[in-house]
Amino acid sequence: MIYLVRMDVNLPADMPAEEAGRIKAVEKEYSQTLQRQGKWAGIWRVVGEYANYSIFDVDSNDELHEILSGLPLFPYMDIEVIPLAKHPSDIR
Repeated sequence: MIYLVRMDVNLPADMPAEEAGRIKAVEKEYSQTLQRQGKWAGIWRVVGEYANYSIFDVDSNDELHEILSGLPLFPYMDIEVIPLAKHPSDIR
């Protein structure tokens, strides 16, 4: 199943820089592991925002929920999930 996911990150203004840096480092490793596994198929930054659009290729809604809720930045995110289906005009 393919999903388009928008993630907007809203770190608290009073979060210590060291804590924010630690969380971001763990997040990076987590996301890159999922990318190597093929589950996080693509990621694009939204210009001028602390946000991204990502493509996930997973087996189920439950698997996607588990992945997203496992993100170290999850408590500080607003997430929008859009399930995608193959378009009949796609030549692939």
